[in-house]
Amino acid sequence: MVTYQRAILAQEIVPTTALPRRVAHYIGRYGVLTLIMGDRTGAKEMQALLRQAGLSLEIVFVDEDRSSELGRRRFLLAHPGRGWQRLLPLGLRTPDRPYDDFVAVILAERYLDGSRSTRLRATNR
Repeated sequence: MVTYQRAILAQEIVPTTALPRRVAHYIGRYGVLTLIMGDRTGAKEMQALLRQAGLSLEIVFVDEDRSSELGRRRFLLAHPGRGWQRLLPLGLRTPDRPYDDFVAVILAERYLDGSRSTRLRATNR
């Protein structure tokens, strides 16, 4: 959950089955108007899942190019490791959990920077 001022209000990884409920929660709590999604694997399926749940907010697809690589790096910088692992270069470290929440922030930043996808069209319905 990222504001137009780039403040991160929430950062989590949600199972697919719980996605409509979590999005509805954020709509109610923060008045979310736009949902940013990556434009590749499963994008159309996630859009359909949200529409089937009755959520009609704007969905904008953003180019995912290199977002996983950048999300991994950002995760490792935010979690420097403990003990001797702090001495390893980032390229040799392995995240200890999924880092898709960091990728989501990167996609939101791309949207705020004006980068939309040319692969899939944004939709209101």
